[in-house]
Amino acid sequence: MAANVETLGTLERRVSMSVPMSEIESQVDARLKKLARDMKMPGFRPGKVPMKIVAATYGQQVRSEVLGDAVQKAFTQAVRDANLKVAGYPKIEPKKKDEPQADPPAEGAPQALEFSATFEIYPEVKVGDLTGKEVERPQVSVTDAEVEKTLEILRKQRVRYVPAERAAQDGDRVTVDFEGSIDGTPFSGGKAEDFAFVLGEKRMLPEFEAAASGMKAGERKRFELKFPDDYQGKEVAGKQAAFDLTMKKVESPELPPLDAEFAKQ
Repeated sequence: MAANVETLGTLERRVSMSVPMSEIESQVDARLKKLARDMKMPGFRPGKVPMKIVAATYGQQVRSEVLGDAVQKAFTQAVRDANLKVAGYPKIEPKKKDEPQADPPAEGAPQALEFSATFEIYPEVKVGDLTGKEVERPQVSVTDAEVEKTLEILRKQRVRYVPAERAAQDGDRVTVDFEGSIDGTPFSGGKAEDFAFVLGEKRMLPEFEAAASGMKAGERKRFELKFPDDYQGKEVAGKQAAFDLTMKKVESPELPPLDAEFAKQ
């Protein structure tokens, strides 16, 4: 593998590389032979499929994989040899107009895969003389209120829900079945079973949450709501719909206690 580096700008570089086609063909042949050992095809015993058939079936795919691996390997080696720190992703292009073909190179075809990679590098930052410079150290104070607020956030992140034998209220996780219709006709996305959401998180439309609030497990309700004019589902936006709602489960939130086990977590 050969490579050279061009400087196109302050940070832009281009690496031109070539990989001998003999290496490509060797890798393709090795991979096809490995595939042949396990290949199964009607009329042949496992591992006994002729190489011509293996090559005709998988040759193009294998060659594409080998070419991709060779380009990536060559680029990685080139930037390592040149001690370049690449920023972002390189733009890789064949150096010649005609891209490598899926079939082996014919007589007189290029003996090497030639391509270039254009990319930017990280700038080199040099720190000047800091002798005599003054640096102000920021002072940060953490109050008890901030500690309490953070602990409460951590507790809410570890909330668990337990069955509640009461009507649903804000903060509860409810599990429902629902089916909606417009002018008596069901619509796409208007039906679900065992659908869970937390009341008060505003995942659902306000009318939907209001209908579920106050229901107990096992109760059913029919209610209507109007989809907003700017609703994301354009087919129902601005329309009046009727919903049949069944409350399957009501669960109340339970926060972990501030104990040693919580501190370990």
